[in-house]
Parts: sequence; structure tokens; C-alpha cells
Amino acid sequence: MKITDLFKKKTVLSYEVFPPKPTAPVNTIYNTLNELKELSPDFISVTYGAGGAKNNNETFKIAQTIRNYGIESVAHLPCIGLSKADVSEKLQELKNIGVENILALRGDIPKDGYTKGDFEHASDLIEFIKAHGDFDIIAACYPEGHIESANKVDDIQNLKRKLDAGVDHLITQLFFDNEYFYSFLERCQIAGINVPIEAGIMPVTNKKQIERMASLCGVTVPEKFILMMERYENNPVAMRDAGIAYAVDQIVDLISQEVDGIHIYTMNNPYIARKIYEAIHNII
Repeated sequence: MKITDLFKKKTVLSYEVFPPKPTAPVNTIYNTLNELKELSPDFISVTYGAGGAKNNNETFKIAQTIRNYGIESVAHLPCIGLSKADVSEKLQELKNIGVENILALRGDIPKDGYTKGDFEHASDLIEFIKAHGDFDIIAACYPEGHIESANKVDDIQNLKRKLDAGVDHLITQLFFDNEYFYSFLERCQIAGINVPIEAGIMPVTNKKQIERMASLCGVTVPEKFILMMERYENNPVAMRDAGIAYAVDQIVDLISQEVDGIHIYTMNNPYIARKIYEAIHNII
């Protein structure tokens, strides 16, 4: 099933997981999935792990398992360094396992260099997928602007290129202040970007995690969030619970504003996902 159809019926609730590290027991991800399937997911997306775009890192296998649970899955597909032949092979593999939904990404540029492929931008990949397969295509978007964009106007123009290339719906990068998301929606409306947009929410459970994410993604950390981290950084349980409460508060506000969907970056932590689900399932 193509997940864009879900947005016509309801506020969509979805989760993201990532493949386990090579040193981690493989069954950990399947234990996570067993718990997430009880939390009424409309779909679960699976990221690529470390190792670059040529390495599936169990992504497709996990996406297939999710489908076998009777839940729609989304496979992430970064295109950096890939040839058209590489992508064609991956599209065929996804068809073979029954995965109809792809999150099309450029991917992070490796610090130690890479062999240039046939795709410079996510929009190039989106256009190729649209021409070579019957997939639902999702793309990433950035409420505060992509960290590499010159400004927010440039960022929206790049997003419009993705839409024109064939995107069916969007999922945002994490954000911690809903006002950035609402301003982003206004810019999208002005630019004629009219596909469903899911709000990406990451519950933060430790200070180092948020500092790293803010640095990598260029995300603003609100003052009240900083105060929360400073108060609870030496109390892991209190920090976890405060992070969950903050995420729930964000989600309740977004749902009250009739957001298209909520996409929870679970960090493979089903406990956190469950606590959020228990707090919001009656209002979504």
C-alpha cells in the first residue's frame, strides 16, 4: 500500500528505526519492532546504517519484516555515490520484497571522500525513481532550513524541485520549537508545496544527544529546553521522562493545529515510543 493514501483518512502516526550496529545483537531490532507494532503505527521507516549508500545494512530486510507484520514500511535510500545501475538494482529488490514506499535522500557526504555517482541531489534520485518504478516517494524537509542552504528562500526553492520531480509526501527533520514548523508550513503554502507534511519529533533523553543533533543539523534549542537539560543532565531517569514530556507537549500542540502526521524518531527505544503513544493515542 502506498502510504500517501493514509493522509486522506486520518492524522498519520509513524515511527523511525535504524539497523543495529554490526557489533550489536541482530535480534535487538526485531525486539524493538515487536513492541512498536503494538503502538498502532501507520508505517515504520527504516534508515540506512553507517557504511554508505552502497551498503544496505539490513535496511531492506528490516523493511520486509515490517511488511510481514502487516504494517506498511518505508525504506530510506540515500543516493550519494550511486550509479543509475545501482539504484535500478535496489528498486528491483524493493519490488521483489513488496516494499512500495521510499524515502529518497541525497545522504551525508563522506568526510573521507567518495566516488561520484549519477545523482548529485535528492531531486535527481526522485526523478529517476518516478520514471523507473511505481513507488510512493517521500522526501525530507527542514523547518529551519537545510544546514547547507544559503537561506530559507533557497531552501524552499530546493524543496519545490523535489516536489516537481515527483514527491508524494514530506517528513521534516526534528525541531524543538513548533513555531519554526508553522512558519515553514506558511512558506510551503506560498511556494505551492501542497503534499502532506509530517512533523518529525525526536524525544531527547540525554544532553550529549541533543548537543550532537543540534550541531549536525543546525537545529535551534529553545531556552526552556536548555534549562531542562541543565537541571536533569545528571539524572538519566528524570532526563528521559522530561524529554518524553517535552515531546508529548509538542505533539499535542501540533495535533491541535491539525498537522498531517507525526513521525517519531524512536532511536530504537520502544519504551519512549510507548510512553508517547499512551499520552497521545486518544487525541490522534
